[in-house]
Amino acid sequence: MKSLAKSRIRAAAAAATTLVLGCAALAAVPSTASAAAGTLAVQYRTSAAGATADQSEPWLKVRNTGGEAVRLSDVKIRYYFKGEAAGEAYRFACSWAVKGCANITGTFGTLASPTATADRYLEIGFTAGAGSLAPGADTGDMQLRFYRSNWQPLLQSDDYSFAAGRSTYGDWSKVTAQLGGATVWGEAPQGNDPTDPTDPTDPTDPPDGAPTLFDDFNYSGHTDPQIAAHGWNVRSNSGGPGVPGATWAPENVTFATQNGNSVMNLETSTAGSGESTKQTEVLTKSMKFRNGTYAARVKFSDAPVSGPDGDHLVQTFFTINDLKAPMADDYAEYDFEYLPNGGWGESGNILYTTSWETYRPDPWEAVNQHSEARQSYAGWHDLVVTIDDSAITYYIDGQVFGTHGAAYLPERTMSINFNQWLIDLAGQTSTTPRAYDQQVDYVLHVKDQVLTPAQVTARVSAYRAAGTAFQDTVPAG
Repeated sequence: MKSLAKSRIRAAAAAATTLVLGCAALAAVPSTASAAAGTLAVQYRTSAAGATADQSEPWLKVRNTGGEAVRLSDVKIRYYFKGEAAGEAYRFACSWAVKGCANITGTFGTLASPTATADRYLEIGFTAGAGSLAPGADTGDMQLRFYRSNWQPLLQSDDYSFAAGRSTYGDWSKVTAQLGGATVWGEAPQGNDPTDPTDPTDPTDPPDGAPTLFDDFNYSGHTDPQIAAHGWNVRSNSGGPGVPGATWAPENVTFATQNGNSVMNLETSTAGSGESTKQTEVLTKSMKFRNGTYAARVKFSDAPVSGPDGDHLVQTFFTINDLKAPMADDYAEYDFEYLPNGGWGESGNILYTTSWETYRPDPWEAVNQHSEARQSYAGWHDLVVTIDDSAITYYIDGQVFGTHGAAYLPERTMSINFNQWLIDLAGQTSTTPRAYDQQVDYVLHVKDQVLTPAQVTARVSAYRAAGTAFQDTVPAG
């Protein structure tokens, strides 16, 4: 149940197992290399200088050499290497970073034109939480590493971007940097410019016909029989998550038209006691969703629509299945969770994306990986999570927010859920009634296909242009 998974997550964050490992920062030696043309330079050193190693450790800095601030979420860095074997899987990790490992993403790609020293690359990106670089500023240390998924030694002496003698930071042109899609630093292996339109990582339209769920939430109210007919449950049964004594109120799920689109509204209200607290949840009745693309357009709220502010509220879009036993290895859950007023030990706005392997409720033990950003996300946002055979990738408004490893991939099918609930009543102790809204424009799932955020938008636009408010061709799990 969601209640067991969520009631103590952040309070027990120290017990969570993740791929982000803490370690002390090392002093960097400033580079004396001259700034290259463009607006960025990349500095490199290695912390694993051997010809072979358990893991490759490219430590990087990005420096703004231009005259204007650079938003790091617009920056992509590529480190090029030679794979050990065809089909070999690799894993990325961040050991420590000045900008915070939660704000750094790592994904792997295959080159269109393999060379003797490179047929793969590790692409480093940044979430919105990484902020911007002022002119002349750099990111500071990014202590990164990657390794073979079977933990066998890897040969790095034949890797294009590797340099055994780089024990201190210096400008390194064998790592490329893109800003807003344009290459502004470095040289890729011959025939593999990152902006080359033949690069197989550039998005191409996937074939039509994949099993798909799309719902525009065009219903008259929570009692509309089409809601159940389309496979949804508007929750009324008791249980967590949330404060003891709270109820789940189906009547607080309503529908309205905004800017020509039907929108689902989830209202959660309280007057400062469990008995007065009414929470809302809408979920699929079937657990039949696993790999592929999940997307929704969701409006988060920082303030109540009425009454005093401050409650420890959770606004969500997630997939989940049931925990069959403590630490069961076939549990799965993938969350977007926005806390507008803090909670779980946080005092302000924070957005989490979390991928779950398993947990034990008592005594508490969790195996998960999460990414986070401490800022306001009030307003409409496009949320996308993709799951393939190697990673889980979260996007917000078209930008990568976090990439989580293969250890957290689902073994069983899941349901799709939206809910809004209260962690506790400590954020606002007033007995004055107040109510909060979370809105949902649409939901989309495409089975076994990884879509880019742009492709998600195109799919939704095509459904709406055709007048299709609902489609479900996903077979039963």
